[in-house]
Amino acid sequence: MIDVETARGYYTDGDSAHGFDHVLRVWRMALHLAEEEGADRDIVSAAALLHDVGRAEERRTGVCHAQEGARRAREILSGQPTAFVEAVAEAIAQHRFRAGQQPTTLEARILFDADKLDAIGAIGVARAYAVAGMLHQHLWARVDPAYAERPPQAGANDMGESEHTPVHEYLFKLVKLQDRLTTRTGQRIAQGRHRFMVAFFERLEAEVAGQL
Repeated sequence: MIDVETARGYYTDGDSAHGFDHVLRVWRMALHLAEEEGADRDIVSAAALLHDVGRAEERRTGVCHAQEGARRAREILSGQPTAFVEAVAEAIAQHRFRAGQQPTTLEARILFDADKLDAIGAIGVARAYAVAGMLHQHLWARVDPAYAERPPQAGANDMGESEHTPVHEYLFKLVKLQDRLTTRTGQRIAQGRHRFMVAFFERLEAEVAGQL
């Protein structure tokens, strides 16, 4: 096992969207989903606390943070039983939306859903704009409909392209997340968050156009 304060030490340079505050929100949601769905709480807890430990390396080198996180988790948990370590690493390796894969174990599904729930709703909007500010992106842009249909790129950093805005991220990723969730509890929670997010971006477009 790993506790919160120990995990905190592995997140020393996170941004406001992907730092330890995000990790704690995912961890709390993952534990709730684990309780509701009957998953192994210890595996879920460790996977959630370590799921983004590869972020810093991704920013430095471009390596997939999910795969790097799984590798780091194996190192960090090396004194634990092998089956436990591999279950944690597998959940971390499968948690990324842009990898284009579906999680295969219940614990991996729960981590996937908890992470995606933190990307939609009010939190999701706030995170999208936190990243936009860090990357000096525009608040709004008209998006080519074809952009939203591009296939996910496993090696691409979130919102890392020069023309990207939170509206691009919303159409390319965020609006699709409700349909990607894998647990009944996650799907139920996603409904309200999705409605709020859709209403926000619709209102934003109307205000930009001077209609409201």
